[in-house]
This record gives sequence, structure tokens and C-alpha cells, in this order.
Amino acid sequence: MKAFVCAVVGLLCFPPSIAKSSPPMVEVYSQRPGDVGKKNTLICHVTNFYPPEISIELLKNYQVMPGANNTDLAFEENWHYHLTKSIPFTPHKGDSFACRVTHMKKSSMYIWEPDM
Repeated sequence: MKAFVCAVVGLLCFPPSIAKSSPPMVEVYSQRPGDVGKKNTLICHVTNFYPPEISIELLKNYQVMPGANNTDLAFEENWHYHLTKSIPFTPHKGDSFACRVTHMKKSSMYIWEPDM
């Protein structure tokens, strides 16, 4: 008899073969073209990760931007998760913006490239 991994969220169970870790895929972009001095929204979209424990931080000049919003954690049929975090921002010359994602104790930085 095969063992099963169960999540407490409604007693969802699935075979351990599905329960392998998967690193996140990350996209960092803005809602509108990145024009200097114009209000915009910075978005970090993280997909295809497992397990669901993840930390997403939006950064301005390597400092966490407070007040960011995020979607509810959601999953696909294959039990890989996705999450999106966003915050209003106004890019100025010399500023840098990024998304730092920490998953399975591994942290990676993804830089926003303005499409000016």
C-alpha cells in the first residue's frame, strides 16, 4: 500500500510522487510602460512552485516596499501553486525595482526592466 501525503486544508490527499519540490518561475513587470515620473503598478507573478511556502518581497533600491498587495495562494491541477504581489509605484531616474522570492530556503532576486 502506497503512503499518501495529506494537507490539512480540507484533507486533500495525493500520492508522494506528486509531492516533489518545484522551484518558482518568476515574472516582474509593470502594468504600463515604465515612464519616469509617471504612476504605475509593479507586479511580481510567481508560478509553478511546490511546496506552497514562499516569501515574495517587492523592493525599491534594495529596500522592502511596505503596503504591497497579493492575491490568494492558488493551485493548478498538478498541485503547483501561483501567487501575484503588486504595489503602486512611480519610477524616478536612478531608482531600481526588484522582486525577491524565497522558496525552500533559497532566495533569488528578479530585477524590473522598464520598457522605456
